[in-house]
Amino acid sequence: MEGVTEMSEYQQFLEERDLVDYYIQKGFQIKTITENLSGAYVLFEKKDSNDEKETETETIHILTPAARKYFSVRLIQQQNRQS
Repeated sequence: MEGVTEMSEYQQFLEERDLVDYYIQKGFQIKTITENLSGAYVLFEKKDSNDEKETETETIHILTPAARKYFSVRLIQQQNRQS
């Protein structure tokens, strides 16, 4: 029965990873990260290209350690592109 738990956690990681990638592909950038004992909340922000004052935000709750590591790597990539 242990394999079922591992598979579901892996499946959850895949869903969380895909969600991170989805927002990045839509032009969002990681703005803030709030970590707590239940995971991490990642706030994405997208500025409207026509109006810099208009911003769209989305927050996702990341639960798996692998997905937390994944968004950290994506954040480093984002910072490297900006510098």
